[in-house]
Amino acid sequence: MTETEIRVLLVDDQDLFREGVKVIVDAQPGMSVVGSAADGVEAVQLVEDLEPDVVLMDIRMPEMDGVEATRQIFAPERVAARSRPVRVVVLTTFNLDDRAATAIRHGASGFLLKDTTPVQLRDAIRTVHSGNAVLAPNDLSTLFAAQFQAPVAAPAAYSGLTDKERDVFDAVARGLSNTEIAGLVFASESTVKTHVGAILRKLALRDRVQIVVFAHEHGLVRGGGE
Repeated sequence: MTETEIRVLLVDDQDLFREGVKVIVDAQPGMSVVGSAADGVEAVQLVEDLEPDVVLMDIRMPEMDGVEATRQIFAPERVAARSRPVRVVVLTTFNLDDRAATAIRHGASGFLLKDTTPVQLRDAIRTVHSGNAVLAPNDLSTLFAAQFQAPVAAPAAYSGLTDKERDVFDAVARGLSNTEIAGLVFASESTVKTHVGAILRKLALRDRVQIVVFAHEHGLVRGGGE
């Protein structure tokens, strides 16, 4: 494994499933499995010990499930102590699982069904490693509909966004890529990245996925296309 490879941690209570996923991941260029865990307790510890880039987290496990493990992995004190960011993708057998929605609110970057294809798995790992979600905006809206039936008022920090930052915020919340946003707001991709960074800093959010969660939580998702 080289320094540029994506380091992956597998978490699932079924040995056979972990071994199968390991074969798939290790066969992909640019990524490698650095460890595996059979429950959430072990997963939380291995994230600290192995410093993976991406965690593939089963949602339903004994001892500690994937939701609680995700919450602990993204506890503020743990996040602050890390030298490198970690992304979590939840694995579930149920489409639009409410537990997956809760895990995303705790910091996960999306979810995959366990019957996903090797290509979809590879693409999802690369997508979350770059800071994006592995869910389409429409899926996110459906997933959060029950969780955010009564949106709460946005905090004062949202008022501190500039007009351009709000335009970028709206576009990120709708799932647009930096390239798409650049065309929408008539700016370069590097400028869009700067705006996204400012939004994350002002709203005290970790990544683009959390912008999407924030927008749904506070009823700030606009309709419309690109």
